[in-house]
This record gives sequence, C-alpha cells and structure tokens, in this order.
Amino acid sequence: MLKRAFVAPDDPGRIRLRFASRAVLGIGLAVALCGAAGHSLVAAVAGGLAALLALFTVTDPTVRGQATTTALLPVVGFPVLALAAVLHDLPVARDLAFLAVVGAGVYARRWGPRGHSLGVFGFMSYFSAQFLHTVPGRLPELYAAVLLSLAGSSVVRFGVWCYERRLAAPVVVSPPAQGAGLGRVTTRQAVQATSGAAFALMAGQVLSDQRWYWAVGATWWVFVATTSRGETIVRGFRRFLGTVLGIGLGFAVAVPLHHEPVVAALVVALSVFGIFYTAAVSYTWMMLAVTVMASMLYGLLGVLDADLLVLRVTETAVGAVGALLAVMFVLPVTTHSVTEAWVERALRCVHTCTAEAAARLAGSQEADPPRSVAELEAILGRVRQSLAPLVHPLNPMRARRRRARHVLALLDECAREVRGLASVAADPEASHDARLAAACWRVENAVEALTASERRTPAAVAALPAHPAVTEPALAHLHSLERALAELAAPLHSPPGAPLLTA
Repeated sequence: MLKRAFVAPDDPGRIRLRFASRAVLGIGLAVALCGAAGHSLVAAVAGGLAALLALFTVTDPTVRGQATTTALLPVVGFPVLALAAVLHDLPVARDLAFLAVVGAGVYARRWGPRGHSLGVFGFMSYFSAQFLHTVPGRLPELYAAVLLSLAGSSVVRFGVWCYERRLAAPVVVSPPAQGAGLGRVTTRQAVQATSGAAFALMAGQVLSDQRWYWAVGATWWVFVATTSRGETIVRGFRRFLGTVLGIGLGFAVAVPLHHEPVVAALVVALSVFGIFYTAAVSYTWMMLAVTVMASMLYGLLGVLDADLLVLRVTETAVGAVGALLAVMFVLPVTTHSVTEAWVERALRCVHTCTAEAAARLAGSQEADPPRSVAELEAILGRVRQSLAPLVHPLNPMRARRRRARHVLALLDECAREVRGLASVAADPEASHDARLAAACWRVENAVEALTASERRTPAAVAALPAHPAVTEPALAHLHSLERALAELAAPLHSPPGAPLLTA
C-alpha cells in the first residue's frame, strides 16, 4: 500500500506529482496574498480553504470548463456563507439549513463534474462558517479573502502551470442509465446523505455543542465519490482509519509544534501535498493528511489540545455511523446493481474496441481504436471502485471476494489484449486478415452472451473453437480475448444463490 501511494508506478507523466506540487504553490500564493492584503488569520484560513477546494474538486474535462466552474464557485458559496452567518445564533434554523445544504449538494451531482464541484463548495462554505464561527459582520472580509484566494490559485492553475493544455482531453464516462425520481441514484443519495447528516448532527451535538459539525462533515465526505451501499461503507471505514492515524501523528507533530509559525506552515504545506498526491490511490492516506492539516490549523487558531483531537475521532466515528445507517436502511443502492451495470458497460466497450481495431485494420481511416481503449480504461476504473467492497480484505464473504478478484483479473486481461490489438491496428504496415472478421464476430457473440438479460449458461458462452497457434499479432490478441471472455462466463453467470457479486 505504501509503495502504491508514494512510488506511484501507475502515474504516467508524473501527473499526481504535478497536481500536488501545483496545489502547494496555488494555496501558498492564495494565503500569501491574503496576508499581504492585511486580512486576519481567520480570513486567510477561509481563503486557503477556498483555494484548496478550487484546485481539488474542479475536474471538468476541459481547461475552459475548469475556469468556468472556478468562476462560478463564489456564486454558490457566498449566499451559503451568508445564510450560515445570519443563522449563527439560531440553532434550530441553522441546523435545518445545514441539512438542506447537504441534500442540495449531493443532488447537484446529477449535473456532472460541475454540479459536483459546486455542491462541494456550497457544503464547505456552510461547514467553514461553523468552523470559523462566522457572523454577519465578518462577511465582507471573508468574501474579499475568498475572491483574492481564488484569483491567486487560478493564476497558478490556468496561467503559470496549466499542464492540462499539453495533455489529451480525458474521457468522461457518464454513469449507467438511471431512472426517474427515487430511481435516480443521485436522488436516492441526496435523501441518504440528508438522513445520515441528521443523525450525525444530533449525535454530534450530544458529544459537543461547539464541534458537532465535524460529525456532519464526516457523513458528507463519506458520500462523495460513492454510488452503492458497499462503496459508502468502505469509504466510511477508510475515513475513520485515516482520521485515527492522523490524530496519532497530530499528537506527535501538531501538539508540540503548533506554536512555531514557520514549522506549522511547513507542516501544513506538506499536508496539502499529501492530500493531493495520495487522493487518487488511497483515501486513508488522504484523510491522514487532512487530519494533520486540520490539527495544525486549530493550533494556529489557538484552540488545539489533546482533548480536541480525541473529540475529532469520536465525531468522525459518529459521522461514519450516520452514513452507515443511512445507506443500510434509507433507499439502499446495492453493490450488486451498481457493479452489474459497470461490468456490462465494460464488456460492451470491449466489443467496441475490437470492432474499431478491426475496422482500422480493414483500412478505415475513421476508426479510432485508441479513443475506445481510453474509454475502456475509464470504465474499468469505475468497475474497480464498485467492486472495492467485495475485494476488501475485511470482507468476510471469502467466496465472493475470490470471485470478484477473478472478475477483475479477467477484465484486466481483456483490457491488455484490447490494448495490444489497438497497437497492432495503429501500425500502417499491418494488413487485414480474413480471419479477423470471424474472430471479431465471435467476440461480439461472447459479449452478447455475457450481457444478455436471460443469462445464458456458462457452457453456452464457453463453447469456443480450439485455435491453432497463430503468428499474426492481431489474431493472437483476439484469440486471447475470446478465452478471457469465455472464462468470465462462470463467475458472472453462476446460479443466483451462489456467493458471487451480490452484496
């Protein structure tokens, strides 16, 4: 796990390194500008948080889209911040408004990356108002600090170091088709998040009438980037584990050193780097970095002590429990339903990749195998995320865990063969072989059998002809792809009662 998080062999182009380094520069510039403008420490913290959210959560596929979303952040955040400030001394209204912000923030995800970013910024604006005890008289300074910080971080992101301009636009994979009303995943999650946050809010206030919002924040962030019940449970566990580890490090670093401004600034900078660098591979490590940063910020604000760190652990546990109860009992979205949809998408994309490569080998200049392969990689990322609860080491259902790992291994094998086929098709010297059409037809039949609603038996899918050894690279890749698809029939189409992907 440490090697995956820090050595990053799966980080082509050092994207994670550049992402994290740019974040440190952007947030550092934002805070420096706030200091130069004479803003208070509280305003500088608010500005730094706004810059962090802008650099972390804005993920539109194009640079222009990213700039537009960043410009829209204050449009959402400022009214929410004002609402929180006005309701600061009205506990009941304040709490009800917070729950409304939670539901609206999750519901906004149906509008894609921009909706997700604006929903997160709106929630965090309300959250930070509780964190900073914002009152109406402080709003002008906070607004100025946020605008200045967003401007500074945008200069770094879109001007000084816009490495995305030199990269191919990422493939955006839309979620599987959803229903209407409560059948839509985002609607169900909005109801779940609001219910879980209500539990966390009430239980959190029992633990502390000052830091109760930590529990609500824990519930909110558990629901981010999850779709099913299993994904949410695993994310809640990882958040709690990362918080516990971060608190342990906080006792060793933040408590004795927070009185040293230079050391505190260095620790915060390292924590920011850790948040951005580990986010893509380990939510646990990211939460460790978040917790250390929060501990040091509390130290700079003059309220850090050992009891506060212990309280953060308990509030996080309450928030995780709130999320767990919500996904278990409020309109649950099962791991099986989500996983099945993504696996089907992956298999159909395998067929598309194969057809594109075959068309390219046949001489079509319009066929674009690399684009289809990139889409397959993105879809497989979502498959891995949806299967994470089943392959987790703490999953007690060992048979399902083995089969889920088998499915992932076979899908990865399909992806390898498709990449190889696309590479062959890209060779201008490669010629079309008449046997390719028959092999592609068999691949299409295998995919149709695996994704058929009537669930054909494994034997019917696995009945592939024996292939003699071939030297043509394209045929070799297709034959290996056929074998992998045939092997997928057993784990995907076992009897309903078998412990497979259902969770």
